[in-house]
Amino acid sequence: MLRHVVMFRWTDDVDDAHVAAITEALSALPASIPSIRAYRFGADVAVNDGNFNFVVTADFDDVDGYVAYRDHPEHLAMIDRLIKGHVAERAAVQFEAGA
Repeated sequence: MLRHVVMFRWTDDVDDAHVAAITEALSALPASIPSIRAYRFGADVAVNDGNFNFVVTADFDDVDGYVAYRDHPEHLAMIDRLIKGHVAERAAVQFEAGA
């Protein structure tokens, strides 16, 4: 299994309504992208200073499944509409995770 993790630190213009729109858009992706096996995301709960603001984790059977998600038109459209221009910092990793 391949796990994709991406973390965002938003720009100052991102408010709760924008995060809600991102959450709604992300919620729709698993129904459209069959290669997603598990999909979780959410805002940081602000327990520790310096954390990123938001995280997405996604599990796939293999690299091909991840690439299908990464390049899927609905995923790319969501990024263009809600993510681009609103990210101060991004970190991502894909790794082999145990079943």
